[in-house]
Amino acid sequence: MAARAQPVPEAGRPWPLGATVTAGGVNFALYSGVAEAVELCLFDAHGEHETARWRLAGPGDGIWHGFVPKLGIGARYGYRVYGPYRPDAGLRCNAHKLLLDPYARAFDRPLILRDEHCGYIAESGDDRSFDLRDSAPWLPKCIVTDPAEDAAGCTARPHTAWADTLLYETHVRGFTIRHPGIPEAARGRFEGMAQPAIVDWLKALGVSAVELLPVHAFTHERALLRRNLRNYWGYNSFGFFAPHADYGTAASLRALVRRLHEAGIEVILDVVYNHTAESDECGPTICWRGLDNAAYYRLHAGQPRLYVNHTGCGNTLDASSPPVIRLIADSLRHWATSYGVDGFRFDLATVLGRETRPGGDEFAPGAGLLDVLAQDPLLSRLKHIAEPWDIGPGGYRLGGFPPGWHEWNDRCRDTLRRFWRADAGVLPELAARLHGSAEAFGRRGPQAGINFVTSHDGFTLADLTCYRERHNHANGEDNRDGHGDNHSDNHGVEGDTADGALLAARRRTRLNLLASLLLAQGVPMLLAGDEFGQSQAGNNNGYCQDNALCWLDWSRLETEAGFTAAVRRLTALRREFAVLRSRCWLHGVHGEDARPAPDELRWLGPHGGDMSIPAWEDPHGRCLGLWLHGTDGRELIVLLNAGPAMDFRLPANAGDGWQVAFDSSAFEAAPGPAAVVHALPARSLRVLSRVPAGTAPASSDSPPVPGRARKPG
Repeated sequence: MAARAQPVPEAGRPWPLGATVTAGGVNFALYSGVAEAVELCLFDAHGEHETARWRLAGPGDGIWHGFVPKLGIGARYGYRVYGPYRPDAGLRCNAHKLLLDPYARAFDRPLILRDEHCGYIAESGDDRSFDLRDSAPWLPKCIVTDPAEDAAGCTARPHTAWADTLLYETHVRGFTIRHPGIPEAARGRFEGMAQPAIVDWLKALGVSAVELLPVHAFTHERALLRRNLRNYWGYNSFGFFAPHADYGTAASLRALVRRLHEAGIEVILDVVYNHTAESDECGPTICWRGLDNAAYYRLHAGQPRLYVNHTGCGNTLDASSPPVIRLIADSLRHWATSYGVDGFRFDLATVLGRETRPGGDEFAPGAGLLDVLAQDPLLSRLKHIAEPWDIGPGGYRLGGFPPGWHEWNDRCRDTLRRFWRADAGVLPELAARLHGSAEAFGRRGPQAGINFVTSHDGFTLADLTCYRERHNHANGEDNRDGHGDNHSDNHGVEGDTADGALLAARRRTRLNLLASLLLAQGVPMLLAGDEFGQSQAGNNNGYCQDNALCWLDWSRLETEAGFTAAVRRLTALRREFAVLRSRCWLHGVHGEDARPAPDELRWLGPHGGDMSIPAWEDPHGRCLGLWLHGTDGRELIVLLNAGPAMDFRLPANAGDGWQVAFDSSAFEAAPGPAAVVHALPARSLRVLSRVPAGTAPASSDSPPVPGRARKPG
């Protein structure tokens, strides 16, 4: 380690945090409430040789700062923090470890974790001993960026209403890396997502917002690297202000957001503020741990050398700590202003609302960070989506987030899976999900729920109908990882089959699940690839499979074009019928002569009348009808049959003029007149529609099939 630094030439300002280019130089500001000294280390253009070291001024309210004249854009830097190293008191400063700036906008190379990054003696395992090895040669260097770039990402946002939102969860790399219509050099990168073939596909599918798996700078856990695996999903952040370099540059991400906005598509980022890549007490010291361990992380009371692990990833950021609140809020504003994104999906969001109480770390809807986001003049106008659980005590909080938040609704996922698997006694719960899960979202309305049947975490839709058990052996954890109870149904055969009848049954179940999702009240979310049968060979935890197992296989379109067209017809149906996108709770009516009035619904039994109490309570019941009437005069009747083939009689006062708008058992058939009595095949879903005279039906045009990349010029 080089000699101690000289005092910084000028004290500069304690704000903003990070490295800020101004006239004549760069201002640096860093938070550490326990440091005794902080040194700014400058490096050459390759980030290999230290060229200067300056001792920052401070601390003032925990902020260390300094101004370096004649320094500019592109400078490489890092920090060393001097202070107490007493793990039994939660203090872990170690100046032998170069540290990243938590506000860095860019890094000069990937972070590949090594033993040299750890602050303890690895050989002895003694947490109280310094590791004296210098980590600088193996740590990325922070890069001073051009402030003019921050304004480049500001574009006119689509501002799509929640009621009109159709989310599409996808992965920058996995979505584009095998797409034949993307130039090879752009595959797996932000540039690939911005290609016309991708944008046209999203528009044809009716997507209003893409939800991108993490694009923050992240690294691969050492345990994965030892198994020759990589972190694919990206939930292992080491930089909350910088895009992941493997996906492209900041400029290319800004260009992607602009291109999607031009197409009317919003961009939602999946963000990970619940933990960091520093892992548990034996993990690397790369940033927050070496700055101010106790200020950034939740530590066990009475045993502060140990980390609270509400995330399952070794550590938990303390979102009730003022420095962490500021860090998260500043990061969100950065992505909203510098890149122009439209909102965020918060991984393990319960962590963000945990505050220290006498009984432990409890979730509070009025927690400090949640209040900050609610009152911020910019962030409060964006879309906020919570994954409303973590693995800590009381961590399942579906419906517990404050107004303005929207939540992943796993009850919808599980109920739809169980119903179409023909589980017993599911009808009342099915009705609750189709109605929007009022028991969870109460006064917030049905749009507070994000409905889904599949996500990145779990089986794909195709695998949900092909596998009863998980098949995660490739992950190297003896098939113990991933969800054990998936409510899946292999239709009698585990895995692939050449049986035509079995393939048809699986395809029909897939359509039943997607149709139920898109016809339910609330905001639907599709998983990329489900529209054409993407499979992961039964692996329901592909977090470490950065390979063809998880990359989307676009060749499936050759055999799944009809299925994709049916999915597109369902999304068009949702757009056409506003009653499927109600902003308030629909009121139920019943009675032999009852006809739903505008913004009302009626639950139908198969014998031409209302569902009776015995019918709701019948554990053998597998069939349900739903009659919806919108304020625009458009009506729908949805018939769902998860049991054997049966007849379903419409109510006597249903009237005429009904059309079969969709039928999962004959999904390639054109719409046609509806009968009074419907012979519903086993495990099928049928949608009847009636619109005022002169109103055109929803489009059923086929979506485009990806073409080959064009040659330059």
